[in-house]
Amino acid sequence: MSESPSAPTREDALALDAADPLAAFPDRFEPAQGVVAYLDGNSLGRPVAGTADAVARLVRQEWGTRLIRSWDEGWMTWPTEVGDLVGRAALGAAAGQTVVADSTTVLLYKVLRALVDHQVAVDPHRTEIVLDTDNFPTDRYVSEGVAAERGLTLRWIDTDPVAGVTPEQVAGAVGPRTAVVLVSHVAYRSGWVADAERITTLAHDAGALVLWDTCHSAGSVPVRADDWGWDAAVGCDYKYLNGGPGAPAHAYLASRLHDLPTLRQPVQGWMGRRDPFLMEQGYVPAPGVRSLVSGTPPVTGMVPVRLGVEMLEAAGIEAVRAKSLRLTDLALAVVDAWPAALGVQVASPREHARRGGHLTLRHPRFREVTARLWQRGVIPDFRSPDGLRLGPAPLSTRFVELWDGLAAVREELEREG
Repeated sequence: MSESPSAPTREDALALDAADPLAAFPDRFEPAQGVVAYLDGNSLGRPVAGTADAVARLVRQEWGTRLIRSWDEGWMTWPTEVGDLVGRAALGAAAGQTVVADSTTVLLYKVLRALVDHQVAVDPHRTEIVLDTDNFPTDRYVSEGVAAERGLTLRWIDTDPVAGVTPEQVAGAVGPRTAVVLVSHVAYRSGWVADAERITTLAHDAGALVLWDTCHSAGSVPVRADDWGWDAAVGCDYKYLNGGPGAPAHAYLASRLHDLPTLRQPVQGWMGRRDPFLMEQGYVPAPGVRSLVSGTPPVTGMVPVRLGVEMLEAAGIEAVRAKSLRLTDLALAVVDAWPAALGVQVASPREHARRGGHLTLRHPRFREVTARLWQRGVIPDFRSPDGLRLGPAPLSTRFVELWDGLAAVREELEREG
């Protein structure tokens, strides 16, 4: 198989590393023993160096020595304190609009249900949730459950899995019956970046609210939640924010929606009550975004989240985005130079404005290839039925690491014949 003369070489990748303004950041992560190329940062980010020590300090000092006093000495405010950090560094959100608590699924349920209940209370004719057929399964399943609870209808946008939801599709789906539109800012399969500002405006013009899934955009793609007029967003903190497996998620709720008597999340736990330690009868929600909290904050889980988001803030999301595009540009150039006989197709947008932080390649043998790559220490992500996702997290991935990983993908495909 002949090589295209324009194929990037390993030396080209090394040159990109030498010129990389973020070149020092990969050394600020824990070493990954036996890993040649980690290309799954869009599923689980690597741990920031010092995470184990930080968790150990919490166990030995704040928990082990200060014991229950640590709640008064800081823990009680962590959901909003770490939330403000996430909002500032990753969501373009002013303080007081973001919390870190619960899993993505639980927060998605709480926020979607709160938005729907508010809309129906204001206008009982708003009985539809608009979402797309290729949204992440959790988003679809939670929407099904909320619709069943409230007697609502799901209005589906039939989405091209190689692309994503467009403003034109949203304009054709929303109307006087729309309560909430649920869209992923970056599509989990293709990496398509939705036109978040325009879609939000279209939904608002129809009287609907919009809930954005930021799982694949927070920490990878710039978000301007306040500037774009977002109503709400929910996303995980274990991908590009490096919060670790099972990390608590984040939820954003625009300040203009705070304290509305018709907008209340349904899981009324004691930590979301005003003055929780009074233990009084009756639930009175805490003011502001704190009302999204339900139970005891996941203190230990917030330690890695804080470290990851502090690193993101130090690097700056614009610099992260610029490197992300350079990484995926390199990947596209390498794959485009492969012989057509390999049979690999790119199933992600090529335009920068529409391309998120990861790429999906398609080949009928990628399931078997992925298993062998993992044995070699090259770790991409497989998505059924035939997708290989490449998620090079900009802060932890070097260009030469990406090049080496792609070289291994090609070698394994050539073994398939």
